[in-house]
Amino acid sequence: MALQATYPAYQESGLPWAPRVPQGWNVLRNGRLFAHRVQTGFPDLPILEVSLRTGVRVRDMENLKRKQVMSQKEKYKRAAKGDIAYNMMRMWQGALGPAPVDGLVSPAYVVVKPFEEANSTYYSYLFRTDAYMREVNKFSRGIVADRNRLYWDEFKQMPSLVPPRPEQDQIVAYLQAQDVHIARLIKAKRDLIGLLTEQKLRIIDHAVTRGLNASVALKPSGIDWLGDVPGHWDIALLKHVADVRFSGVDKHSHDHEIPVRLCNYTDVYKNDKITDGMDLMRATATAGEIARLTLKAGDVIITKDSETPDDIAVPAWLPEGLPGVVCAYHLGLLRPDPGRIKGEFLFRAIGSARIAEQFHVLATGVTRFALGKHDVKNAVIALPPVEEQKAICKWIDDECKPLEEAILRAEEEIKLIREYRDRQIADVVTGQLDVRGWVPGPDDVVAEEDIAALSGDEEIDTDGEEDDGDD
Repeated sequence: MALQATYPAYQESGLPWAPRVPQGWNVLRNGRLFAHRVQTGFPDLPILEVSLRTGVRVRDMENLKRKQVMSQKEKYKRAAKGDIAYNMMRMWQGALGPAPVDGLVSPAYVVVKPFEEANSTYYSYLFRTDAYMREVNKFSRGIVADRNRLYWDEFKQMPSLVPPRPEQDQIVAYLQAQDVHIARLIKAKRDLIGLLTEQKLRIIDHAVTRGLNASVALKPSGIDWLGDVPGHWDIALLKHVADVRFSGVDKHSHDHEIPVRLCNYTDVYKNDKITDGMDLMRATATAGEIARLTLKAGDVIITKDSETPDDIAVPAWLPEGLPGVVCAYHLGLLRPDPGRIKGEFLFRAIGSARIAEQFHVLATGVTRFALGKHDVKNAVIALPPVEEQKAICKWIDDECKPLEEAILRAEEEIKLIREYRDRQIADVVTGQLDVRGWVPGPDDVVAEEDIAALSGDEEIDTDGEEDDGDD
């Protein structure tokens, strides 16, 4: 496991982000460690993609969630095995890594070839430390901060630490072995979250389609996927119990519009409830949009398009009204008829596995999947009387609370594990921890399937294919 030894002697590096380094380490500009590779015209090579946590990997074109059409592959850049490829606009977030094989990256990438004294995997670890990524921001340039680009001319001027090559190799071996252990821990936590989530969904699904009374008489719903429902329940189309509104409000601000707060796609996708305490985006909207799309207590919001059908119609609901908060683009707003359905019950029903499946089937698309407004209006739910809806919602809350608390604990543990990994990497690659005496054990074998667990749910699109890549 991790060593706790420091080097016997240190020296000043002259770098504010790593002021104290082991004796014998050097500081060189990246132009002394890497050469710029600009090679195009290799359309037969595999496409590479980047993960913010695990680096560059071969894109799985068969099982890709986001089916993309690759055009003009002859303009894609060749990255030879061992080269570092980084996304110019996302380098400050850690969008880089060594190429595992010869492959192609987007024109929005810079590809650099390591010289003999540079282990590209060591530098990939170094470049993804918080301290180095802050330096990347200083050397990047652009019109606005979140579109800053790190071009080759600036990258080559950046100073980096240079341990002796054998030490770089040892650091890489040590960190990769630790990554295996950390990835296994994260996978175990994710597996637990998956089991808890399945149990929660089973509870919800049964409650919103069969109710709480196991002895109640059932009747055929007339719908194959729904099956039998309690005899006193109705079968309703969404358009008969809720007003369905689709939003086109974007995240940009316009001088002629009115300032608002936006409930956007991520707010809905990552939260069951939308509340006033959330950090909502600021934007603008027209008076008509504000009148039609301002959120009220009981509203249910769903994702109406996504990169995968399984993420269609993910719901969230509003326990209380949110004056000044408008439903954003990519979302649908369902305003319940309070005499027929409670907002919380509608939220629970749409989130149940059987009812959600009809949305997944109806979603259409190639590179992005979407629901039409007609599809949402004509979706079917099983509808108990309003008082029974209230009882069902309370029962679901009580039953799911311990499961949700366990899920939150596991998610927090994953966060802490990631923070430990980041701190460990920073200490090792800057020489604050001496791993020269580390010897790998039988459990330190690095396997690609293990390392894959380091990828996070928060991964972003780092391809940059919309960019012209002029570097």
